Amino acid sequence: MLELFSSGLVSLWLNMAGVPNALSVGDPSSWQETPWIMLPGLTDPIAQTNLQNYLKLLKAKGLPETSQGVWIQEGATLLSEHQGTTPLPAASLTKIATSLVSLETWGPYHQFETLVGGTGILQGGVLQGDLVIQGGGDPFFVWEEAIALGNALNQLGIKRITGNLVITGKFAMNYETDPAKAGKMLKEGLDSRTWTEEPQYQYQTLPLGTPRPQVEIGGSVQVVTQPPRSQFLLIRHQSLPLAQILKQMNIYSNNAIAEMLAELLGGGKLVAQEAAAAASITPTEIRLVNGSGLGAENRISPRAICAMLMAIQRYLRPYRLTVADLFPVAGKDVGTIEGRKIPENSAVKTGTLSDVSALAGVMPTRDRGLIWFAIVNRGTDLEGLRAGQDVLLQSLSKQWGGSLSPAIALPLNTETQQNNFRLGDPNRLQRLVFKP
Repeated sequence: MLELFSSGLVSLWLNMAGVPNALSVGDPSSWQETPWIMLPGLTDPIAQTNLQNYLKLLKAKGLPETSQGVWIQEGATLLSEHQGTTPLPAASLTKIATSLVSLETWGPYHQFETLVGGTGILQGGVLQGDLVIQGGGDPFFVWEEAIALGNALNQLGIKRITGNLVITGKFAMNYETDPAKAGKMLKEGLDSRTWTEEPQYQYQTLPLGTPRPQVEIGGSVQVVTQPPRSQFLLIRHQSLPLAQILKQMNIYSNNAIAEMLAELLGGGKLVAQEAAAAASITPTEIRLVNGSGLGAENRISPRAICAMLMAIQRYLRPYRLTVADLFPVAGKDVGTIEGRKIPENSAVKTGTLSDVSALAGVMPTRDRGLIWFAIVNRGTDLEGLRAGQDVLLQSLSKQWGGSLSPAIALPLNTETQQNNFRLGDPNRLQRLVFKP
């Protein structure tokens, strides 16, 4: 079972991470309200020394300094930087921009709706007509959701469809955006008698005793531009909350989810414009062609990356969430940070292309509070670049005092909230009373 948890209040995050309530930099909320723009030329001796040593090591490997970018800041104080305002290929750090604009557009608790309807009449467990799926842009509709939907149809008394499976709107399944292919997978997911190995495996992750749906569809998958006027609504399916979708997107750096969200938002260029406005970024420091980061054309400056992360933190505060609710946390999550030696409790995002390795996030420290950073490297020795990034952060963490607890993520307080954050949860499907 995939369990998705929230990490709660900033103050709880700081406490669990070993950061004192009375930080040396002031009240814990102050850095959230402070503009990210800072006075030029301010540097910290520790950060500056570590950065210079880091750049020397890169130079010794034959990597030009002009291809590397670093930005390190605490609140509104710049600690150290190298080419911090130069847009560089940011790879999957682009997903930070997609996350920010998604939050600004929909809010962290937004749920995408998929409407399920029928045509014809229901008689003796048989729907003599079509089953109609009207997609609402859910980027995380997977096997578990299809199984839950099939069981909900069975609970309505529907066991067989004589007509077609009609797909309309923005419907994707298992990250497949072609509606015909997505519809074919849904047709399989609704009827356990047709399951191949993959849905069988995903079924094993669901709670013990979950029924195996049996909804036989006699016809084929049909894709239409508009839903049939004669349809009646059967089920309203809601996605996981947006914050949980973004968390999974960022943990595994899922390009398909990022691209689907960016498409709904109007495309990469519009995402760049909206992200720049939301984070008070100079527009020239963020240039995007998509929402995932695939391709060197996506360029963001290290300063802009930190600004977007801090904007996300400010945005989430009224919702009792933190950046750790949207990004993988070292020492807790796996995904793209598995095997990395990033200081524990740091909430980060990785980025990788064939000649790009990037890392950005926020690192809790004992002496300096929250340290925001972005590191963008150009070079083909990706493992070496990742190791160097980890060493730089570990060195800073050692000198400023690392966090004291191995985990910052806290479960939600009520069972009802936790159930909302599970794939295949039947509570996110509303079966409707209908009169066909």
